[in-house]
Parts: sequence; structure tokens; C-alpha cells
Amino acid sequence: MPAFVARGSPRRDAPDVPSDADYMEMALELARGAAQRGDVPVGALVVSRGAVVGQGFNNRERAHDPTGHAEIVALREACQGAQRWRLDGATLYVTLEPCPMCAGAIVNARLARLVYGAEDPKAGAVRSLYRVCDDPRLNHRLDVVAGVLASQSAELLRNFFGEARTRKRAAKAARQGRLP
Repeated sequence: MPAFVARGSPRRDAPDVPSDADYMEMALELARGAAQRGDVPVGALVVSRGAVVGQGFNNRERAHDPTGHAEIVALREACQGAQRWRLDGATLYVTLEPCPMCAGAIVNARLARLVYGAEDPKAGAVRSLYRVCDDPRLNHRLDVVAGVLASQSAELLRNFFGEARTRKRAAKAARQGRLP
């Protein structure tokens, strides 16, 4: 098992320790799985003491669940495995800046760190619209690292929504009896 020091930071003398970018690559792979299932491509994983203890991807469409965000799915799995709701010392990696619901869950789970990829200017509650994870009025704050593999995360989202718009236009043209 990789060696880690406090707050999830890798030891400098341990070259085989996964980096934030390595874990984000894993989250991107989960996001691709969501896209293949027809859901918005967001992936997340919880890492504690160098081990992945929870993972998830968006499944709102498939599960008909408004709380089916990648972060919530990963946090639930990690908490179930730990048999407790607190994830002290753990890091959450997610491909998109968390929304208000997810940011609140992250704070409530007492995570030590959050690492995310792309900014979310429409719903981001960590840096873009709100600053839930470091709000001094709350009883817990955590370290935030933004922008890890942001361009890859953003490209995955752009491609997904671009393809969705193309399918929608083609369906509309078919309904109107036109060729796409």
C-alpha cells in the first residue's frame, strides 16, 4: 500500500505513490462510464490512506434519483465501508466542481481534502458561485485543490452535451419529416 503523510499528501521519497492527477484519471474513467450509460459524465472517488474506499459516477437519469450525483454515490460507498459517516483524513476526487448539495455532503462527511477538475460556473458551490467548503460560518473546512485535469474533464462534458444536442436536433428533424 502506498505511504501517505497527514492530509493525504504523498511522501516526497515515495515515487510510486499515486498523485492527484493519477486519482483524477481514475475519476475520469468513471465519468466516461456515466456517459456510456446516458448520464452526465462526472466521476468521483474517495481515497483514504492511499486506498480507494468509495467510487461513483452520475446516475440520476438511470436511477431516477435527484441525489444520484457522483460525489454522493462515492461518499455513500466510502461511509458504508467505514461503517461511519465521518471520513476524517480522506480525499474526494471529482471531475466537476461540486454543486451545493454535494458541497454540503462533503463538509458534513468531514473530508480533509477535495480535488476537482473543471469549474462549474452554473452550479459550482466550492469556488464558482459559493464557497461552501471553506465558509468560516460552518463547523468544518477542508483543503481544496481546483483544476486538476480540468481541460480533460471539461472536454468530456462538452462532447457529451454536444452529442446530446446533435441527437435532439436529429430527432426534431425526423419528427418534422426532414432529413438530418
